[in-house]
Amino acid sequence: MLMPSAVAQADPLTTTQTNIYGVPGRLIDMPTAEVAPDAQLSTTVSTYGSGNNQTTRTTLSFQMLPRLNASFRYSAIGGLFPTPGRPTFSTLYDRSFDLSYRFLDEGTYHPAMSIGLRDFAGTNIYSGEYIVATKSFAQGKLALTAGLGWGRLGSYGSFGSTGTRKTQTLGQGGIPSYDRWFRGDVAAFGGVSYQATEKLSFAAEYSSDAYDREVRDGALDRKSPWNFTVNYEVSDALRFAAYSLYGDEVGASVTLTLNPRSPAVKGGLDPAPLPVAVRAGTSAADLGWSTDPDRRDATIRQSQETLDSLLEKEGISLHAMKLDGREAQVQIRNHRYDTRAQALGRTARAMTRSLPASVESFSITLMTKGVPSTAATFRRSDLERLENAPAEAIRQVTTLSDGRELDHGLSYHEDALPRFEYALSPFLRLSVFDPENPVRANAGVQAQAKYHFAPGWTVSGSVSQKLVGNLDKTSLPGASGLPRVRSNVAFYSQTDTPTIDHLTLANYGRPAKNIYSRVTAGYLERMYAGVSGELLWKPVESRLGLGAELNYVAPRDFDQQFGLRTRNTAGGRIPEWNGHVSAYLDMGYGFHGQLDVGRYLAGDWGATVALDRVFANGWRIGAFATKTNVSSDTFGEGSFDKGIRITIPFSWGIGTSSKRSSTTVLRSLTRDGGARLEVEDRLYERVRDTHDPQLSRGWGKFWR
Repeated sequence: MLMPSAVAQADPLTTTQTNIYGVPGRLIDMPTAEVAPDAQLSTTVSTYGSGNNQTTRTTLSFQMLPRLNASFRYSAIGGLFPTPGRPTFSTLYDRSFDLSYRFLDEGTYHPAMSIGLRDFAGTNIYSGEYIVATKSFAQGKLALTAGLGWGRLGSYGSFGSTGTRKTQTLGQGGIPSYDRWFRGDVAAFGGVSYQATEKLSFAAEYSSDAYDREVRDGALDRKSPWNFTVNYEVSDALRFAAYSLYGDEVGASVTLTLNPRSPAVKGGLDPAPLPVAVRAGTSAADLGWSTDPDRRDATIRQSQETLDSLLEKEGISLHAMKLDGREAQVQIRNHRYDTRAQALGRTARAMTRSLPASVESFSITLMTKGVPSTAATFRRSDLERLENAPAEAIRQVTTLSDGRELDHGLSYHEDALPRFEYALSPFLRLSVFDPENPVRANAGVQAQAKYHFAPGWTVSGSVSQKLVGNLDKTSLPGASGLPRVRSNVAFYSQTDTPTIDHLTLANYGRPAKNIYSRVTAGYLERMYAGVSGELLWKPVESRLGLGAELNYVAPRDFDQQFGLRTRNTAGGRIPEWNGHVSAYLDMGYGFHGQLDVGRYLAGDWGATVALDRVFANGWRIGAFATKTNVSSDTFGEGSFDKGIRITIPFSWGIGTSSKRSSTTVLRSLTRDGGARLEVEDRLYERVRDTHDPQLSRGWGKFWR
């Protein structure tokens, strides 16, 4: 007899497997109370049917918290007839969002239970809600699931109702359809899964989804409520599944899985750091070098040369230095380490090997855009004593402060200013979710250069040459009554000549303690020129930051050379001024929230809310939404601006430290409402990683 499995340290209902909808679970169509490992990110592509009746679903699923999962799905559904009054199509392209929350973990004698919303903020093609329970047996090999479903999940075999379920979409889609949640017919569903071997599993389910629209339009012949699957795990990162569906179809899926908390290269490939040089017992008392002017100058010069040489090997530049008998202050530019604490640790080690033995206090200031950010102060004796202790021990005796307060009396290194930087790299620009073509792209080469000619002053430019692409084929949406501030982006992709992505003069400053400033002028981005000014209040050890930005802009010519075009567009005149006040909050557990309130490019007023989960290694996964005083009808399809953004640090994939990263923004559609200027190097993003709590979050790498 199979007895309920005891609660194990490893949750038997935690799985890397996804169903045909791309959400965690070992069944097929139906949800379960299973969850993915915390922070797991998976992409599932599933397909069934053939020819004009083929359906393909691509789902990005993220385990935001141990109990909370969020998924975004893009579906290409063949064989459906257009809804009267809606645009015609041969294949329906649909965007949908899911949320599921496990409110009860499995116990010895009770199941795990979850509640969920499927397609809760789209056009409601797949709309449904559920409450589901799953219980594991036989040491987790066998799992039984039963649940109640509404919407599509209550459309077959319903046994009751919880009121009338509305069918009209709110706005132009994209608005949470709260007026239909858990309303309408209710039906039961269930299933069983079995883990036959470490890599092979099977499942069968009874589906409560009648596929009413697909059957009505002849896209599907649903002969049976029973579905079956076999799933094979090739590796931790790759799975394949095959399905028997509805008694009439077969399907397949592939799932790619990764976890930002687990590096792709185990252990890392960075070279070992220099060991801390421990002073001889009485050498710390020798201050003779600091009292003789000639000896003092020679010692400072030799110390600076040695430190500069050691730091250069670590990918760190010595920016400025001040040295006296008991104290040393240095400013560094960190080129390599995405975990800033690692740069501090490598610098502190180098200082023990290059500075006179009498120097007991080390202050290391991280420079950001040419201005001082955080200063970390150590006692040399603590570095000597705690080198082989956990990193938390040295953190407890480290003092963090505003580097501006130490920015006096330092001597610039000869290479600090002026200096020139350049790079040549490929580029890829994507446009996704166009109803006429789900993916469009341009690819080519991009040259970038920066000239730092004075403290905080930078001339920066970027030139691109498209080699291939079809972004110029993107159709303009119909007139909305708003100035075309973003929806005419296709015109900026039509040229085959080199384009100036940006060309600016920028000044970054520290006007007061805890205050940062930025003024940028020139060709600010591909579509706009002008002047942008920003102030940020952000104490080093505060979770809260406050900012304000004001921009004066003019639209650039479509060829992205040096000309400007008229402000008058089909939807009205593009305003000169826009800007926002902003609040930033580190909420703990790696979550960062941001609220921007102000005026957008089209002159509309509103707010943007963003929530990101940020990992110590530089991964960042989040979402944002903007609502302004523009109505859903005026905005167009999607009702308001929203999207998902993912930042992947290069160091995670290559195993060696790098400050480079790649950011992808998945927006539902490019519209004019809620559009914001895309100026480079906004202050909070430049400062945050050098401040607490993000700095301490990566302190585990201090000694590495």
